[in-house]
Amino acid sequence: MKTSDFDFQLPEELIAQTPLEERTSSRLLVLDKRTGAVSHHGFREIGEFLRPGDCLVLNDSRVLPARLIGHRPTGGACEVLLLVDKGGDLWECLVRPGRKLKPGAQVIFGDGQLTATVEEELNDGKRTVRFHYQGIFLEILEQLGRMPLPPYITHQLEDKNRYQTVYAEHTGSAAAPTAG
Repeated sequence: MKTSDFDFQLPEELIAQTPLEERTSSRLLVLDKRTGAVSHHGFREIGEFLRPGDCLVLNDSRVLPARLIGHRPTGGACEVLLLVDKGGDLWECLVRPGRKLKPGAQVIFGDGQLTATVEEELNDGKRTVRFHYQGIFLEILEQLGRMPLPPYITHQLEDKNRYQTVYAEHTGSAAAPTAG
């Protein structure tokens, strides 16, 4: 199986920009594997399609506001997207602009309450970044971070909880769930 097997065109007008107020009103697409028939339903009907022995997998992780907008000491703008917590305030990240954020580069977020040092350049344009701060990292992240959105979502919501699935429990995702 290849990821290209899942490529398809979706008209922009069919892409929801905000979650529904009533989350149980979300739509549910059902594919009957035996017949190939496709039908449309409401998510609240999902129980009607589950049978004994079925396995239902839920991603119950909460999305971190993992997108940090900052600047270099020279004043140039930059962006750091947290991907994997390596422990000890070290994170695997995506950075922009990559050519300016080489090992040793410093980044300042907010009024300096959070700073970072790029430590290592990894494959695929990723970097390891060490963060420096006073206090609790997740609280600072809640203040300074933005929700990471896919490029087809163009609207930011004020309420960060609206980016979470209704069953989100454990902090840890670095991408907003466009589907639960």
